[in-house]
Amino acid sequence: MPFEMHPTPAKGKDGKILYYPRPLSGQKITMKGLDEYCAKYYGLRPLELTRAFEAFVMATGYYLSEGYRIETPIGSFAPRLRVVREITDPDDVKGRDVRFDGVEYNSGKLWHKSVEKWLEGFRPAQKTNAQEVLADSEKLEAQLHECLRKYRGYVTATLFKYQTGLTYYSARKRLDEWTKGENPKLLKTKRGQEYIYTEI
Repeated sequence: MPFEMHPTPAKGKDGKILYYPRPLSGQKITMKGLDEYCAKYYGLRPLELTRAFEAFVMATGYYLSEGYRIETPIGSFAPRLRVVREITDPDDVKGRDVRFDGVEYNSGKLWHKSVEKWLEGFRPAQKTNAQEVLADSEKLEAQLHECLRKYRGYVTATLFKYQTGLTYYSARKRLDEWTKGENPKLLKTKRGQEYIYTEI
């Protein structure tokens, strides 16, 4: 996981500002992107995840409006309430004094286990200049061989993207270039909804 260090308001024993790590900013995936990913790698139909989320939000909205705590595989949800004035006598509270103030979410242990399944350590974030990376053929080939070693003889555009810091498009384009010519380095094979690249 790429991370950045950011300053805190606190200072250490030596009087210098303390820093804390946080995931690299600017990395974002939309619902559309998640939907496409799940359709490609997990056998869902296009927009199936989006429709499931829409149904989930509608159903949980109803039960939250009735005051339920909702237990799900991705954590629990409960309505949070507030009052619009100071209350010193609970018997004096009317319905008009209470407001809905959002949803409390408790992720439980599920996300921790799910992230740890994929996590391969932490690396300081470096802003990648794709043109500079692509221009260094020797380094790219070394990273390709590292991927092939790490993933037991194959690589995908997604894996190569994370290895090099390139965009998915640039990573796929570079892998495709290694499958062409008189002496190709890789063989491209379709597996399900994705392509894998193996060393020749």
